[in-house]
Amino acid sequence: MPAEQGLILPALAEEDAPAAAPARLATLDLIRGVAVLGILAINIAGFAGPMIGTTTPNLPRPVGALDEAAWALGFFVFEGKMRALFTLLFGAGLMLFWERAEAAGRDGDLLQLRRLGWLLLFGTAHYVLLWWGDILFLYAACGIAALLMRPMSDRALLWIALALYYAWHIWGMFDAADAIDAENAVRLHTATAEQLRLLAGRIEPMQAWAAQELRESTLGWLDLVHVKLVERPLWQIQMVSGAFSETLPLMLVGIVLYRRGFFDDRLPRKQLVEVSLACTFAGLALTAMFLGWAWPRHFPPVAMQAALVWGLAMPHLLGGIGYAGLLVLAAPRLAATRLGQRLADAGRMAFSNYVLTSLVMTFAFYGWGLGLYGQFHSMGQWLFVLGGWALMLGWSPLWLRHFRRGPLEWLWRSLVEHKVLNNRLA
Repeated sequence: MPAEQGLILPALAEEDAPAAAPARLATLDLIRGVAVLGILAINIAGFAGPMIGTTTPNLPRPVGALDEAAWALGFFVFEGKMRALFTLLFGAGLMLFWERAEAAGRDGDLLQLRRLGWLLLFGTAHYVLLWWGDILFLYAACGIAALLMRPMSDRALLWIALALYYAWHIWGMFDAADAIDAENAVRLHTATAEQLRLLAGRIEPMQAWAAQELRESTLGWLDLVHVKLVERPLWQIQMVSGAFSETLPLMLVGIVLYRRGFFDDRLPRKQLVEVSLACTFAGLALTAMFLGWAWPRHFPPVAMQAALVWGLAMPHLLGGIGYAGLLVLAAPRLAATRLGQRLADAGRMAFSNYVLTSLVMTFAFYGWGLGLYGQFHSMGQWLFVLGGWALMLGWSPLWLRHFRRGPLEWLWRSLVEHKVLNNRLA
């Protein structure tokens, strides 16, 4: 599912609310700074290609023990949890922006719909011009649905969110059960002819798609744009249909967490500590248990795909909430450090950093740039992750010394306000 790789830009919805509204919630800036860095650790496999590398390190060809270990590190710390963290933040940002717009005497719903409408267009442009893993379109579509549900009570939002979230994930695991069983039977050399056919029906499309990606990676930029427009014009609609039942529920949970004071000082510290530690421990423990099963089996692709899309719903949700809580607790001290300030600056420019990452990484790996696609396994990909982190932490504070907001944040707000805003600092 594309949403696995193109996970999600954090809390864009509350960036730069009306000037008359209260000051920014600095904690969210810092958290989204961590998140925009962390998501690169997962997206890098999709950038470096082929896409199947985001599901298992051993397709389209097997790798060694060090590459498996490097892939497992990203899986344990970042996979799913960063997607959940991003989406929770986006939901919180929707609510924060609405409150601040209303406090400034403006129509919060209308402004937010206008913002999300522009985000749909930004997402379309990002997909066509840069990378198939865009999540802006997905977030805008789900954000509109979440905004329409905003007036509902916290209890109703939670019931709807959890029912939709777990119903979708449980159904998906039941649907994949026979194929997982067939894959395990092949490993044990006990597979029937029917199981062999079933497994081939799952594996062969993966391999064919990887081969097609490798061919397309050598194309020029205009040729890639043509492929997306002509051969896959509905790619983002398919992403929404495949990820809606995960993304919308997490946004709704983010709205509830924000309204309950999770991201500021309204929630008692003791309660926040207990929830954060419990969720983080539980999320990582469940991930480690699955990793203990999958790693010795060299990450079988059918089981891994099912786990990433459906089976690991619980640790992903718990990990996202736990990470958010720990960052809220750490924010006061972390924000006073040089690293914390750089993270907050990167978070203030999350939109620009997200798209910049796509520009830099597609240039590095695709044929219209350096043409490194398919040449780096998991261990080597971490070099690009570290380089991307250094870039975001380096340029964000430099830019914000001279400008009020990031370049894309400025463009977005100017479009929403129907006027060219002054972005230079006095």
